[in-house]
Amino acid sequence: MKITFYGHATIGIEIAGKHLIVDPFISGNPNAAHIDVNALKADYILLTHAHQDHILDVETIAKNNNSIIVSNWEIASYYGNKGFQNHPMNHGGSWIFDFGKVKYVSAIHSSSFPDGSYGGNPGGFVIEGEHKNIYISGDTALTMDMKLIPMRTKLDLAILPIGSNFTMDVEDAILAADFVDCDKVLGCHYDTFGYIVINHEEAKKQFFDAGKDLMLLAIGESIQL
Repeated sequence: MKITFYGHATIGIEIAGKHLIVDPFISGNPNAAHIDVNALKADYILLTHAHQDHILDVETIAKNNNSIIVSNWEIASYYGNKGFQNHPMNHGGSWIFDFGKVKYVSAIHSSSFPDGSYGGNPGGFVIEGEHKNIYISGDTALTMDMKLIPMRTKLDLAILPIGSNFTMDVEDAILAADFVDCDKVLGCHYDTFGYIVINHEEAKKQFFDAGKDLMLLAIGESIQL
């Protein structure tokens, strides 16, 4: 399983010969100006919620790739009404796709489209495939529901927001890593806007002092699980 960070909360996943993009927000992110949205491959687009900084490039990528959009019922229906392929889910539900198993889990945040349309309840994803399991929390506060995840799935990586103001901060993300029983964390949702700029070295030190590994990838950089 290959994981690529495209800035903000946008993650690329290559798994079982399939390409996934999570929460595509690239063309509106000056930090990701070197990433060509039209060159991205995406058999599936997974969306945690409907805010613009998570869906801006959905339609471009979906049109280029004939992607299947996976999200909650409201978001999937929103894009389905526009003619896009979609697979609706809701909290607690799982589905076996051709790349692996996806479970839609809870998150504490808000969710609405830029045009004011209702985006349903926000969520996260647990993805199991190629003998590796990852948790993508989406934008969320720290929540006790995270403790349910390791009761069903042993994680190899947790992808957590760390920028504070709109989501968890570093300290809460460390607690979240404890809750999901995963010491390997990929940080996201930081530095894009003034509200969420962080001190990288201090964040890594806080995780290290807690016995955990925080990865802050350069935009476009990948890791292999």
